[in-house]
Amino acid sequence: MAKLSKKTYEADLAELQIELVKLQEWVKHKELKVVVLFEGRDAAGKGGAIKRITEKLNPRVCRVVALGTPTEREKSQWYFQRYVPHLPAAGEMVLFDRSWYNRAGVEKVMGFCSDDEYEEFLRSCPEFERMLMRSGIILIKYWFSVSDEEQEKRFNERINTPIKRWKFSPMDLESRNRWAAYSEAKDKMFAYTDTKQSPWWVVEADNKKRARLNCIRHLLSQIEYEEISYPELTLPPVNKEGYLRAPLEEQTFVPDHYSED
Repeated sequence: MAKLSKKTYEADLAELQIELVKLQEWVKHKELKVVVLFEGRDAAGKGGAIKRITEKLNPRVCRVVALGTPTEREKSQWYFQRYVPHLPAAGEMVLFDRSWYNRAGVEKVMGFCSDDEYEEFLRSCPEFERMLMRSGIILIKYWFSVSDEEQEKRFNERINTPIKRWKFSPMDLESRNRWAAYSEAKDKMFAYTDTKQSPWWVVEADNKKRARLNCIRHLLSQIEYEEISYPELTLPPVNKEGYLRAPLEEQTFVPDHYSED
């Protein structure tokens, strides 16, 4: 497969981000409720794709939800309960960086849930998602697929790069040890939850740049939107009459380390 040039990637990404802004404004204007799930193996590139989607968007319209380890109280709740408060209101998009599918993946493989809890999730998840869609939510699910070799390469990069070291956790080591178990769990998850009403869209993610562009382009295709027309505006002159600014020397400034000599 031919390598995607930096110039092509940046040009296409810029165009797609303009379209994402149009989509955002349409969602707000039409008071749509959009939920996008990002799942996949560790280091598959979910976070990078989410960053490129949200980079130019209004965080009040499009927000990211990345929940941590559930508290003891949350563990005692109905499983889906901790996710429900994060669902969108009218005019909002919510991107889940991992979601309720934790139960079908890491919780199952690492033994963080019982067999009964796991089986109940597989039975109830399609019903839960149908309920969300009946309420008017647009639900889109992405699975980022990465090969064993590429994951190992990215893990090594995380370990040896200071600005990425925080991304690597003991759980990542276990994911390597339990590759086959994760594969089996993913296949069973798809068997139960890859439905006609709410399909899984698989993103081939060995090439990060291609994966990001393909995911964004597909996301834009899933929601019919139009560009919102705004009236032309002319900035009025600044009215400074009757106001005298305080002396600048009375303020405390951040040191300028880049001033010219």
